[in-house]
Amino acid sequence: MSKPVYITADSTCDLPQELKERLGVRIVPLHVTIGQDNYLDGEDISPDLIFERYNQEKLLPTTAAVSPQEFEDFFRPLVEEGYEVVHFDISSELSGTYQNAVIAAQELEGVYPVDSRHLSTSISLLVMEACRLRDQGKSAPEIVQAVQSLIPQVRTSFVLDTLEYMWKGGRCSGVAAFGANLLSLKPCIAMQDGKLDVSKKYRGKIGKVYEKYIEERLTGQNIYGGSVFVVGPDVLPQETRDKLEALIRSLVTVEEVFFARTGSTVCAHCGPGTLGVMYIEA
Repeated sequence: MSKPVYITADSTCDLPQELKERLGVRIVPLHVTIGQDNYLDGEDISPDLIFERYNQEKLLPTTAAVSPQEFEDFFRPLVEEGYEVVHFDISSELSGTYQNAVIAAQELEGVYPVDSRHLSTSISLLVMEACRLRDQGKSAPEIVQAVQSLIPQVRTSFVLDTLEYMWKGGRCSGVAAFGANLLSLKPCIAMQDGKLDVSKKYRGKIGKVYEKYIEERLTGQNIYGGSVFVVGPDVLPQETRDKLEALIRSLVTVEEVFFARTGSTVCAHCGPGTLGVMYIEA
């Protein structure tokens, strides 16, 4: 008889609190540093603080992976309670977090790290699928196999209102190629083979760019699992949320449209005004 399964993820999954509680998912935080101040993503820092410090002091945050020892300390209590653990991390092309989880897992029995090859709420979509399979009684290896088969169907992208954060942070070579004199452009950044690159360029007011971007991403798509995430570092006004949800529902058949806020690790590289739409293609 297989052991019960616990689903975990690192904080870059940006899983909303309501879903953490509903699904019973445990999160391990990455590290965020601003100047001499160190924080834990999702625990004692918010996007608001990051943008405030940058506006006032021009200090761009740096981020650091969860260490192998931190992972071992995170996993061990679950293993000792009799669980097997299926754990999700940000793409290994963007962070050493996954590799550190693998190192920690080698010291424990029944811990299965998964390289999501994505970031933000695209990881949440994989977490949600893993929880669905867990609730069906699937074993940890069965969950890992099923979820890994879905990873190529995950669609991760977002539009930037400013290039400043990602350009200066060096997270996307395609952004640097635009040059400082083209900061009026609103690029669409997409994940491809675990990496970030520019897939399209928009011009115009950001509200209209959001709508055009969503239309182009979702038109003609079939959504696996019935869920779409809209995610960004800003708290969107209810009127904007309602408008975007209505647009999404006019384009695709979905059960739930979730609005989520990026955590500090993700927003440190994307900046204010960013908006992404994440889904799994059927």
